[in-house]
Amino acid sequence: MANNVELSKYMVLIEQYKEQMNQLEIQYQYLQAAVNDYTRSKITLEQLEKEENGSNILLPIGGSTYVDANVKDTNKVLYDIGAGVVTEKSVDDALKKIDERIKDLQKTQEKLMKTINQIQNEAAEVSAKAQKLLYKQQKG
Repeated sequence: MANNVELSKYMVLIEQYKEQMNQLEIQYQYLQAAVNDYTRSKITLEQLEKEENGSNILLPIGGSTYVDANVKDTNKVLYDIGAGVVTEKSVDDALKKIDERIKDLQKTQEKLMKTINQIQNEAAEVSAKAQKLLYKQQKG
């Protein structure tokens, strides 16, 4: 009977590990979407730097959609510094900030991956214990 209680504990733990991993994987995907978004912004800004003031460009706005735009000043962009506050920055400064954000997001992704791997290892250990317990129950 004690084995059944222990087995039930292991099964609950395994389910909890699965739920934690699912939540962490969702967070990882969210971070990856943010990295992709910043990368697209970076590419757009790098292309903007090559244009002359007053140039007509196709400006990507997301979702494979573009608008025809006339760029007044290719050296300045509006950049969100957080909490809905937008400031004017040079393209170089904006690119530096974007690179910093991408690096920060990637560091967070690495930490999440380590946590996911740790949880997977713990779940594998618990699963192995549960399998041993089941094997013992079937034998005896």
